[in-house]
Amino acid sequence: MQNYGKFYQKSWEERINHISQNEKLTKEQIQILKNSAHNKSLGDTMIENYITDYSYPEGIAFHYLINNKRYLVPMVTEEPSVVAASSHGAAIIAKAGGFLAKTSERLMIGQIILESVEDSAKLIIEIQKLTKDLLVVADQAHPSLKKRGGGTRWVKTRILAEDLVVLNIAIDVQEAMGANMINTMLEAVAARLEAVLRQQVLMSILSNYATECLASTTCKIPYELLSKNGFAGEIIAQKIVQASRVAQLDTYRAATHNKGIMNGIDAVVMASGNDWRAIESGAHAYAARNGQYKGLSTWKISGDYLVGELEMPLPVGFIGGSIGIVPLVSLNQKLMKITSARELEQIIVSVGLAQNLAALLALVSEGIQKGHMRLQLKSLVIAAGANVAEEAVLVDKMLQADKRDIASAKKILTDYRKKDKNG
Repeated sequence: MQNYGKFYQKSWEERINHISQNEKLTKEQIQILKNSAHNKSLGDTMIENYITDYSYPEGIAFHYLINNKRYLVPMVTEEPSVVAASSHGAAIIAKAGGFLAKTSERLMIGQIILESVEDSAKLIIEIQKLTKDLLVVADQAHPSLKKRGGGTRWVKTRILAEDLVVLNIAIDVQEAMGANMINTMLEAVAARLEAVLRQQVLMSILSNYATECLASTTCKIPYELLSKNGFAGEIIAQKIVQASRVAQLDTYRAATHNKGIMNGIDAVVMASGNDWRAIESGAHAYAARNGQYKGLSTWKISGDYLVGELEMPLPVGFIGGSIGIVPLVSLNQKLMKITSARELEQIIVSVGLAQNLAALLALVSEGIQKGHMRLQLKSLVIAAGANVAEEAVLVDKMLQADKRDIASAKKILTDYRKKDKNG
């Protein structure tokens, strides 16, 4: 890449001019970059080599009743059907009494990997003797966390291989996700280990597999709320249970089952200013915790009810990181009327289960495409060049013609405009 040296040191205007000249951008393309740069100072704070803002739409999901409290749920996603499906699933569950959600203790795990170990068993004994000292060292590296009631909780060691030993340190991060504070604390402990034990440290880093920061939710739906398309509610419930069973038995199905859950979870995680990539990695690791990748949610029959349950790691923060610097995040917290990270976890995990219910309900009754099609066609006709006033008419024409491709959308749009012009 020539002519891009020290790009980060240039002003925003210089970067735009530089990239425009080097890549031979058109005037229209340059204007797109400029028009999309809504907050230059914030962009420079959040990302290296900032040039513009890439925007995702935000919508609101309704009908969430969680632990007897009603919520509006902001969701950020580019997939048309996610918010509609989320609201649909939540509405069914609300009529049945809502979600019962809870969280475990909010502990994050930090890891220190020791390499070139000659005697693993002996090293572990030596580390155990130092445990109290190591916890103190970690807490002293971030004293404000300890003052707020957080800090280290325990140290556990494991042998990974003959020459590798890992220390897992559990840290209560309070209302933050805590990545930076954890890594600072780990580096202090690693330095102490090297100094006292003369043991080589390979790396020190938090783990996104947050098994000590779990959120779970359940719902109980009477059969009559599940009737659809001529199917009795009991039949629908049985089919959803069978679909859930398949996701426990088949990894191919489990991957798509969990993707549907994460459609909703990622959207709320993004709206809350949290790291959706960290949540994704932890969720999928948790899905494989027993040696086979399985569906995160389960559905079963209990009496005349369909009972759903979802449990997963959700180490989200309520303060810190981008949460404190992106104005829309504070607004979204206000819309949700939440006051803690635990409450946010309960909302997010409940959205995942509602999303899963909506997807399974569609799959076993009408097929996933029918429910999604109108929303997908809206995006298609807009991509073909339709304006907002033409959108609904063209979607109807696409459905009537049974067409689902961009070429057909463009032709139908051209024919519609010719007819409209000619009266």
